[in-house]
Amino acid sequence: MNKLVKWSDNLSNLMANISAVILGLMSILILVEILIWNLFEKTTLIADEYSAYGLAAIIFMGAGYCLKEKGHIRITLILGFLPQKLARVITFFATLITTFFMGYLWWYLFKMVKSAIRYESTSGTLTNTPLWIPQVVMLVGAGCFFIQLAATTIKTWQAIATKEEVV
Repeated sequence: MNKLVKWSDNLSNLMANISAVILGLMSILILVEILIWNLFEKTTLIADEYSAYGLAAIIFMGAGYCLKEKGHIRITLILGFLPQKLARVITFFATLITTFFMGYLWWYLFKMVKSAIRYESTSGTLTNTPLWIPQVVMLVGAGCFFIQLAATTIKTWQAIATKEEVV
């Protein structure tokens, strides 16, 4: 189990690094768009669309890292008033339910990607970007988030068993 936890942490770090690269590329694209518009009053025609794809990628790929670093919103005020054992159990069940929900969401993202490939869906813009490309990035990010959630559930269960601090 500890190997899964360590592997998921490393995977989340990798996804965070990829998100950082995507953010840098988005910044460059937007700066190029601004420069071209101000100098030549022309446009790249792709800055809005590809920045939106990049934002979706950053959100999905960075979610696991955010969870690992405890960056997601938690209701710690209420947990702080409860006995530690009860707080651990509530945290475990909340994480377990979230893991199942994320698995369900991943499955439907997978079905969406399959449909986009099957029907050869493209964006409704001049680029006609095949929609499966940004959707696969979301699918990969959601899968990594699911793995991190599963690892966090395991860590929470271990905290209950060893009476450690709530993860």
